[in-house]
Amino acid sequence: MRIALYQPDIPQNAGAILRLAACLNIPVDLIEPAGFVLHSQGVRRAGMDYLEQADLSRHISWDAFEAGVTPPQRLILLSTKATERHIDFDYHRDDTLLVGRESDGVPQSVHARADAQVRVPMQADARSLNVVTALALVLGEALRQQDGFPG
Repeated sequence: MRIALYQPDIPQNAGAILRLAACLNIPVDLIEPAGFVLHSQGVRRAGMDYLEQADLSRHISWDAFEAGVTPPQRLILLSTKATERHIDFDYHRDDTLLVGRESDGVPQSVHARADAQVRVPMQADARSLNVVTALALVLGEALRQQDGFPG
């Protein structure tokens, strides 16, 4: 299992995701451009001393990310527009969970490239969860299904 961040624009969220990934031993792909310098204070504050433990790969663009992913694996997009609930989806060990830019998600071309899209169920009048919260819920379910949590 992997996590991919598509052009993140809030450094604290990126730091929190890197910390989550380090604690659960999940590699992270960061697809640039990001809306911040990776070693900014916000990333460091949220990631704390876990940043050095994170298995992070940086990609200069979406095309570079796609070219660098081997072996081919399923790309699962977290989206408020998805119809399938994250708890009803069957995850595979080699899936990549993709989260979009906090300000406006991912472009239609990336939506089209995703092998599946899942959403976290929310109240009807709620717009969206924080990207870190949504990812933690989906990753937790994916790891539960695959018995993939670290010892």
